Amino acid sequence: MKVILASGSPRRQELLHLVTDDFTVCPVDADETLPEGLPIEMAAAYLADLKAKSGALLFPQDVVIGCDTVVVFEDEIMGKPKDRADAARMLRRLSGETHTVMTGVSLYLGSQTTVFTTETQVTFYPLTDAEIETYLDTGEPFDKAGAYGIQGKGALLVRELHGDYYNVVGLPVAPLARMLQKFIKTVAHPRVRFKRPGEGTEQKD
Repeated sequence: MKVILASGSPRRQELLHLVTDDFTVCPVDADETLPEGLPIEMAAAYLADLKAKSGALLFPQDVVIGCDTVVVFEDEIMGKPKDRADAARMLRRLSGETHTVMTGVSLYLGSQTTVFTTETQVTFYPLTDAEIETYLDTGEPFDKAGAYGIQGKGALLVRELHGDYYNVVGLPVAPLARMLQKFIKTVAHPRVRFKRPGEGTEQKD
């Protein structure tokens, strides 16, 4: 039995190595259209579950991890910007304000599943038009929810945050580590190598 990360994000792959080195990357294609009337607080979990479910169809004997991150501000879900103008619009809206970053994580093994969402509050400094244009020129915003990456140049936009930093990057590693171990023990009882603080990897039943 393997652990499958149903995401092509280099950031998530790097972060998952903090939890375990025993995983395989397999991005999946899924229709990310949200159902009409879906509550905003369920959006990230819904999309993560969609991706994990798609991966589970390809790998029914393995544990599949699906993830999705959204930025929410004043009842608007901000995913990846469509273009430069859309990215600029998002950054102007977030300027000087506090928004919520939600990452949904879904685990599947066959028909067995569990899902959770982690939230972090992020506050931006007030941004001038020149600062926004300079950041857009880096090219960094265009593949990231909310049009910024806190692990890159986007860190210069952030005044403070409350909650899990890694959640903003795209994968809440501490809750995932705990949920993944519990899920595997409950559903499959395999031998999987996990990492613990202050220790190397070790075999766990």
